[in-house]
Amino acid sequence: MAPQSTDVRPRSTPPAEQFAARLLDILGPLPMGAAGLRGQAARGESRMLIDGELVESSSGVRFRNVNPATEEVVGEVADGTAEELDRAIAAARRAQDESSWARDGAFRRHCMEQFVDAMARNLDELRLAMVTELGCPVRLATGVQVDPVVDKVRFMAGLADGWQEATELPEVSAGPMRTLRQIQRTPIGVVGAITPWNIPLDIALAKVTGALAAGNTLVLKPAPDTPWTTALIGRLFAEETDIPAGVLNVVHSSDHALGARLTADPRVDAISFTGSTATGRKVMAAAAEGLKRVHLELGGKSPSVVLDDANLEQVVPLAAALGCFNAGQSCILPSRLLVPVGRLNECLELAAFGMSSVPVGDPFDENVFMGPLVSVAHRDRVLAALASGLAEGGRVVVGGGVHPDFDRGYYVQPTLVADAPEHGSLIQEETFGPIVVVQAYEDLDDAVRVANGTPFGLAGYVWSEDEDRARDVAGRIRAGMIGINGGQFTGGDMPFGGVGASGLGREWGVAGLDEFLEIKTIAAARFS
Repeated sequence: MAPQSTDVRPRSTPPAEQFAARLLDILGPLPMGAAGLRGQAARGESRMLIDGELVESSSGVRFRNVNPATEEVVGEVADGTAEELDRAIAAARRAQDESSWARDGAFRRHCMEQFVDAMARNLDELRLAMVTELGCPVRLATGVQVDPVVDKVRFMAGLADGWQEATELPEVSAGPMRTLRQIQRTPIGVVGAITPWNIPLDIALAKVTGALAAGNTLVLKPAPDTPWTTALIGRLFAEETDIPAGVLNVVHSSDHALGARLTADPRVDAISFTGSTATGRKVMAAAAEGLKRVHLELGGKSPSVVLDDANLEQVVPLAAALGCFNAGQSCILPSRLLVPVGRLNECLELAAFGMSSVPVGDPFDENVFMGPLVSVAHRDRVLAALASGLAEGGRVVVGGGVHPDFDRGYYVQPTLVADAPEHGSLIQEETFGPIVVVQAYEDLDDAVRVANGTPFGLAGYVWSEDEDRARDVAGRIRAGMIGINGGQFTGGDMPFGGVGASGLGREWGVAGLDEFLEIKTIAAARFS
């Protein structure tokens, strides 16, 4: 797996430092004051929110929170048990059935807007938790992971009181009877939300705000790898809003079996899950026993299609390097780079330059684009998946192992792979690390075929000098979201989700509200 030399910069490409600056510019400028996070010790939040109270585990047990950049234990967090989960579900059920939360849209909006204001006041604490426990670079925290989420939540809060008015349909008559018809939307009930560690604030709040705005109550079971970020959600709601007890509950635990218990509990009416496709299938099967509504946001193997008319020197290094966003730990990343076969060698050289120029290092350094992977276990899984895939064919062009520049932390080299077999695991399976695989295509139809050549359908990317041509290709790619020439497809008002093995349903936007509503038809007879 020895990488080829990339010491010589390809002709027409900028210096590595200039390219690195371009990558960082994508994340946006560091807000005033955020640079001061370096050297601060994250305090975090160790308690769970259950039935309106911030509590420890009944077992008295806590689990460790580890900084993946330093391998140091930075704190401990209450380790929820089946007892805490049962209390949380009971509280959510009671709040749904007995409080006015489902009916009072103005009050829901009030509470959610209080939470938005609380987020804005506590941005530094949220940023610090994100950088410390995920290893997320500070520019990524401010530009993507934390700060933009405030506006997304504000958008969802604005939907909380706007959907309850019934839709009137034309009345129908039959003899002396007239029927007045209307369509109402009602909350589903109690929602169980199971969230991952890689985008912990955004994904959790997509579910929380969609469910709450729709008048539901919620039990959130986040991943244990990034507990502080989601525990802060619970604390801010508890201490800085008027939300009634039981409407929102947050149970963090090192016991992954609690997610299965939440899914199977008959008091829970719907499950919203984000995670791997394999686990999503299990969630869907378990929810089927109770015929629960299921929303799944699952894996991806997103194609980045560089058309033959694109400016390769500008596009290919960037398209490759974007696979290192969040250390490759995101389901929407462009992990497959599709390039014209006639220019394959040139594109490999350009992609290698891009990957080699990604600034990797201390997450608190504002000039770093990529930090460590979240844990030693995940680092080992990524490298094992790479080794297994290479055994099927393919070769490493750049990277391929533990990053040699760091004597501590779970760092992996940005890795570029060529010549992988089309039906091999490096093409067909999500590796969830900074690994980009280059695939060649013959012509436009073949590019679409290759792009659609996996079971996933979450996101896609198209690069071209001709936007109409790019839109045509985008329309033929099976995916829930497409970015053309770097266009951003995420936002509070933009539905997020995929098709095929990438899941069911949407988050954020009006569609993200509708996921948590039922349709009720009412017909009232009148006789003349």
